[in-house]
Amino acid sequence: MTIRRLSHLALSTVGVIVCALLMTRCYEWRGPSGGSQATFTPPRAVNPADIALPEGYRIEAVATGLTFPTGIDFDEDGQVYVLEAGYSYGEAWDTPRLLRIEATGKPTVIATGDNNGPWTGLAYHEGVFYVVEGGTLRGGRILKVTRDGGIQSLISDLPSMGPHPAGGPALDPNGNVYFSVGTLSNAGVIGEDDAQFGWLPRFPHAHDIPCQTIHLTGENFTSANPLTPDEHDTATTGAFVPFGTSTERGQIIQGQIPCNGAVFRLSPKDGRLELIAWGFRSAFGLAFSPDRRLYLTDNSYDNRHRGNRSVHGTGDLLWAVEPKTWYGWPDFHGQRPLDLGDFFIPPGKQRPPRLLLDPPNVPPPPAAVLDAHASATGFDFSRSALFGYPGEAFITLFGDQSPTSGKVLSPVGFKVVRVNVETGRIEEFAVNRGQTNGPASRIGGGGLERPIAARFDATGLVLYVVDFGVMTVGQSKKLRGPYSEPHEPTEPRRGTGVLWRISRDMR
Repeated sequence: MTIRRLSHLALSTVGVIVCALLMTRCYEWRGPSGGSQATFTPPRAVNPADIALPEGYRIEAVATGLTFPTGIDFDEDGQVYVLEAGYSYGEAWDTPRLLRIEATGKPTVIATGDNNGPWTGLAYHEGVFYVVEGGTLRGGRILKVTRDGGIQSLISDLPSMGPHPAGGPALDPNGNVYFSVGTLSNAGVIGEDDAQFGWLPRFPHAHDIPCQTIHLTGENFTSANPLTPDEHDTATTGAFVPFGTSTERGQIIQGQIPCNGAVFRLSPKDGRLELIAWGFRSAFGLAFSPDRRLYLTDNSYDNRHRGNRSVHGTGDLLWAVEPKTWYGWPDFHGQRPLDLGDFFIPPGKQRPPRLLLDPPNVPPPPAAVLDAHASATGFDFSRSALFGYPGEAFITLFGDQSPTSGKVLSPVGFKVVRVNVETGRIEEFAVNRGQTNGPASRIGGGGLERPIAARFDATGLVLYVVDFGVMTVGQSKKLRGPYSEPHEPTEPRRGTGVLWRISRDMR
């Protein structure tokens, strides 16, 4: 009996292992099937009836035909203003613009930028607009824009020229500007994937900058070298150093300001820049809650096919920001170390090793964990019991960019959710109707594509949602660079952005 039981146990164990291996292989073999895998033929259809809302709410399209819209705010008269980014993933260049949206839905240009987009966020205060510029070509800036279109740079040369641009802004009652600077790398180590995003050939010596002095574990990663024409050339790269630079255990990297993966406060009066917190990967949306706490959305790690130190299965995070605190990037997801257990091992790859010898602190718990690859972006808090859900955060989910940011087997994001920041509970609020989730370009109809910003008006009774528009991946022919295998092109579509307005039916 003992032998039989042992044999049965052994067979069961083998079965579990085989099943796990088959599931892993199945995941590897299957192609991506995210919301980005869509076939789009212009023009974009727009139909509010294709968007589901809780009972008693209604949605309408305020403006259509926008190109890469990213931000929204209002002046003291309730006039609506919208940003157009001027740049998008896929190396799509256009003119950054600040637009006034007239009552007819027609846009009037207030100010235009140059070719250093994307313009990612907008805030208005006492007759002045504050614009966050990602700085794809010359580094990020915080801009002060007057009503007559005059532009002044309050700060420049921010290290935000990578795939995770500067974000925000949010304003405190004194008019101080809070903004974020994202990381250049996915998980602390520059790799071949960064060349496919476009920025590495432009800035071959750039790297992530820590906000305080750190000590490295000396982990290095070898990849193809996209900076040479030799397709067989390789490069070995460590953390927080330029591509092709190796590191040693105990190596010291000096902290600097400004730095990457951080939130700052800028005084428009005297130009003083102050570090608030760091250890974020891609903090795009910033907002103050009704009790004046600062929150941000943090897009978590990607599992990139050609990335150094890829990470699997990490949901986007909503953080309540405590000053002088480190939030875990590049060694934690929330409070979990990346090298703990098998949670974060990409199929067919190694466990992500730690990069820092001594973490600055134990990261605090996040306020909420959203879906992996949902791309949580802009958000705002309800302040009105008449609109409903006061104190909850209404977060836009831009949606997956599979396979560029990691493979998914079904669409993730492409909706607006509400989050109870006290409990972390997440509920859908605005989502496309249909049997499956996804953008309208994939599932049909004229609903949401890629929500990227949300803002309540001064009354608190109306929620505006900025919809970036259609962005597919791989619809056109695969691209081949001089130094890499074919990769799927990202295809943002001009003129497909929409501004939506959601209100409560008071009848």
